[in-house]
Amino acid sequence: MLLEKPKRERGFKKERIIRVLLNCDEGEITKYKVAKLANVSEPWCREYTERLESKGILRDTEILNPSKLYEEWRKIRIDPNSLSVSLQKPLQVIQKTNLDYALTTYQGENMVQGMLFPSVTDFYVRGDEIENWLDLVKEKGVFGGKNTRLRATDEHIFFHRQKLEEFNIVSTPQLIVDLLDEGGPCEEAGESLIDRFHGD
Repeated sequence: MLLEKPKRERGFKKERIIRVLLNCDEGEITKYKVAKLANVSEPWCREYTERLESKGILRDTEILNPSKLYEEWRKIRIDPNSLSVSLQKPLQVIQKTNLDYALTTYQGENMVQGMLFPSVTDFYVRGDEIENWLDLVKEKGVFGGKNTRLRATDEHIFFHRQKLEEFNIVSTPQLIVDLLDEGGPCEEAGESLIDRFHGD
């Protein structure tokens, strides 16, 4: 298959816990609730959050240092699998389909914060819709292009996604970690978004 979810799943649970914590950063969420939202066992959630507490990143579920938590996320993260394609007017193609997606990096950042020129359209797709997306690319574009990248990974990626300008965008914390991983100007935009979103 041209695109599939990563085979390695070890690490997804930690990512889910971090994603939930960063999206619910009021310090009032219980570890039990974090475990439920992350779809992990409560003992595992307690064990991992206690490790983060010992590093001075958390106090219970309150985030003491957002930047350090993003660093931790980047260390344990499983990179999504991606497929580069070329679509004419990719946002129009996305908007006209009934398939599920969540924009990230350049397009997502441009809609949320507006620092980056949206030169590339990156978006996550659901595992059970990959074949439908590949059919759409065959119909509307070509494989191996440069302007669009489809990503597949753990579907918890859709947790707390947002809708802006009629488009689905990943949650702001997910957008931040994707920008930091992209590097270059994206990293700078990601750091700026940490300040805006977490008031660091």
